[in-house]
Amino acid sequence: MRAIRLTGPYQVEIVDLPDAPLGERDVRLRSIVSAISHGTELNTYRGTAPLDKKRFDPELRTFVPDPEATGYPATLGYEIVSEVVETGAAVTEVAVGDLVHTGTPHQDMTVTSPDDYLGFYPMVKLPDHPTHEPGLFASLAAVALQGVHDAAIKVGDVVTVHGAGAIGLMTIQLAVTSGATVIAVEPSAERRAEAEKAGARLVLDPAENDGLVGYGIAKALKGRSPDVAIETSGSYHGLQGAISAAGMAGQVVALGFYQGGGTPLRLGEEWHHNRITMRSSMGVWDCPHRSYPAWDRPRMMRTVVDLLYSGRLRTDFMPVQHHPFDHAAQVYADLAASPVDHLKTAFDYRHGSGADGS
Repeated sequence: MRAIRLTGPYQVEIVDLPDAPLGERDVRLRSIVSAISHGTELNTYRGTAPLDKKRFDPELRTFVPDPEATGYPATLGYEIVSEVVETGAAVTEVAVGDLVHTGTPHQDMTVTSPDDYLGFYPMVKLPDHPTHEPGLFASLAAVALQGVHDAAIKVGDVVTVHGAGAIGLMTIQLAVTSGATVIAVEPSAERRAEAEKAGARLVLDPAENDGLVGYGIAKALKGRSPDVAIETSGSYHGLQGAISAAGMAGQVVALGFYQGGGTPLRLGEEWHHNRITMRSSMGVWDCPHRSYPAWDRPRMMRTVVDLLYSGRLRTDFMPVQHHPFDHAAQVYADLAASPVDHLKTAFDYRHGSGADGS
């Protein structure tokens, strides 16, 4: 097996691993395509994830001192489409030849179990489809669905979505499906156009109105406030914009994995003056859904796969750039240098495969 290992900031290697034995509840998967998370993975790649000299204790639910912690070596990836090539004797959920999505790292072969997903993205069987593109969005679609659930959107609500990357574009669609009118806020002109395709009624550039996003939203709504502001970019500029848009006693739902100190935040402005409530939307690291046990991680994954493969959650207008797995080091370097130029990036494990991922 070959896998990606991050040995330090900006240091990607492809390493050889021994073949893993197959237990009775295990499946062996041959990788087809895997998607790169432009948020979590790039933060780990750059060395900005909060894992230096501290670690997250899942029992205490807090970061604790750990002088030996560096966060390296680290695996990367949690969104992969594979073919089942072998199953253990006690596996009934999938069969040889099935296509599945798993939240496992980038590597060309994987041994895992339908039972073992460590609170992240459980294995889910994928329907037949002309391409593998919908499956590449499953994990991020679950992030978007979690955010829309946490926002508790009602029919007739006005929702602002701050950031029109892959998660933001799916959040826009899910909010519209939930009965909301959506205003999207995005600095990239190309992504603003994609936000319109996703169903946003109005798209705004956060640089307008001297960068006062809340003022721009207030003008667009003729003095009214949105019912909820959803931040999907993972940037503090985006978070400040969402806070400024939320209005008196408003709610901000934050989906992003924020890094370092929040210098762009101006908590003495709308945060303080409007008594804003902010809700972190987190569906992994063993955080239960707020409607658990009615909603759990397997149900979330089954739901987003159904939405993606039925066409109710569209990805056809979201460009995916495919690269050979062997080019991993250069791909991460290019993404880190110009993330806004890449909406969705994937590794292709098939020799001589086309760029369309079919």
